[in-house]
Amino acid sequence: MREVISIHLGQGGIQTGNACWELYCLEHGIQPDGQMPSDKTIGGGDDAFNTFFSET
Repeated sequence: MREVISIHLGQGGIQTGNACWELYCLEHGIQPDGQMPSDKTIGGGDDAFNTFFSET
């Protein structure tokens, strides 16, 4: 498994990075607190969740 490290510099970089992670979470159905909704199975039919996230 590979990790994703994102480094954002300056106010614009921070805002862009924050917007990207919010979009990733929205696209993959992750709640704002970082949890998956209980009715979803991780790695089920759609493996898109595992593209950026791994629940430990």
